Amino acid sequence: MITFALNLSTALVLIAIFVSFYRLAVGPSLPDRVVAMDMMSVLIISFCGLSALRYGDTAFLDVAIALALVAFMATVALARYAERLDSKERRNGPISPDQPVHEDRK
Repeated sequence: MITFALNLSTALVLIAIFVSFYRLAVGPSLPDRVVAMDMMSVLIISFCGLSALRYGDTAFLDVAIALALVAFMATVALARYAERLDSKERRNGPISPDQPVHEDRK
C-alpha cells in the first residue's frame, strides 16, 4: 500500500513539475515566471522527500534542505529585480522594443 502511495505521489509531483515548467517557459509576465520557478523548486524539494522515503536514504533530505535555501535566495533576488524593473517603468514609462534607448533608461 505504501508503494502505491509513493508511486502515485511521485507521478503527481512529476506532472506538476512539467506543468509549472510550461508556465515558466510561456508565462506572459515576469511575476508569472517567478511564481512558476518557486513552484518548481517546492515540487523538486517534495520529490527529494519522496525519494528519501522510497529509498530510505537521508541524504535526499540534506539535498532538499540545501535546495530550499538556494530556491529561497533565488526567489528573493528575482522579486527584488522585478520590483526595480517595475519602479523604473513607472518612472520612465514602458519601454517599447522599437524605441531608442537613452542614457536615463538603462
